[in-house]
Amino acid sequence: MRHLLSAADLDLAEVTSILDVAEDMHQVQSRPVKKLPALRGRTIVNIFFEDSTRTRTSFEIAGKWLSADTVNVSAKGSSVSKGESLRDTMLTLDAMGVDCFVIRHSSSGAAAQVASWVKARVVNAGDGQHEHPTQALLDAYSMRQHFRAQAPVTAGPEQGSTEFAGKRIAIVGDLLHSRVVRSNVLLQRTLGSEVVLVAPPTLLPTGIETWGCEVTGDLDAVLPSCDIVMMLRVQRERMAGGYFPTAREYTERFGLTEERLAAMKPGAGICHPGPMNRGVEISSAAADAANSLVLDQVAAGVAVRMSVLYHLLGSDEGADQ
Repeated sequence: MRHLLSAADLDLAEVTSILDVAEDMHQVQSRPVKKLPALRGRTIVNIFFEDSTRTRTSFEIAGKWLSADTVNVSAKGSSVSKGESLRDTMLTLDAMGVDCFVIRHSSSGAAAQVASWVKARVVNAGDGQHEHPTQALLDAYSMRQHFRAQAPVTAGPEQGSTEFAGKRIAIVGDLLHSRVVRSNVLLQRTLGSEVVLVAPPTLLPTGIETWGCEVTGDLDAVLPSCDIVMMLRVQRERMAGGYFPTAREYTERFGLTEERLAAMKPGAGICHPGPMNRGVEISSAAADAANSLVLDQVAAGVAVRMSVLYHLLGSDEGADQ
């Protein structure tokens, strides 16, 4: 694995390896001293051209816990704010001997473009409305732990998708502006689950009929049959208006309210990539429910990103490619 630009870059064996190593990395979080020497001497630059709290912080923690030297760069403090092109900025940093760039950018395809310019490894931490592959991986990690807790299985070399086979995953909300949904659809297809997408017609991406998923506007009809319900936030900062009449109407039709929480399939898990708009797409009762995996997703973010960085920079396979 040279870069991680899209969930489509990963086959089942690679996904399984990342999730399995993440389980080992997760144990580091409970240690008094949270350090592994795996990436000692490596330099990782987290360069974010969009605001982020969870993703940026978890990548920084992941790099530091693996003993890498991590540097954070934001667009406001970089030469880009002075008019320098993205290409010149990245080539300048690459010339300093950086081993890996973790990049978030508002333009779809920016991470792939950067990967074509630099010698360093590149991790896509979100590019416009395109993809966010590490988010899909941490979502899958949280789901897998949830499924295992409900029905433990004996892990085997060819059982990477055992927990996902026959599972039904609903992704609900602003699909049009979400990069999370695209990565999740691709990754869940690799893992063998069935994905159903739920949104109002105004928040459906063009060409969604080619994604190979069931698409519906009736959340109440699919809710009782789903093993995971993932709520996506209403991305107000990406909207110019007119996608739905009012927030209240959106909640009534597509929000995970207390009433819908009671209608969920027994044992089904609730996911949300965050940040949450409580009272809009998800009620506080659902966000804080016993079957909510929201905080599990946050905790998994560090472990999964540690695993991704290790696969790119620390494993024998990553070092040789």
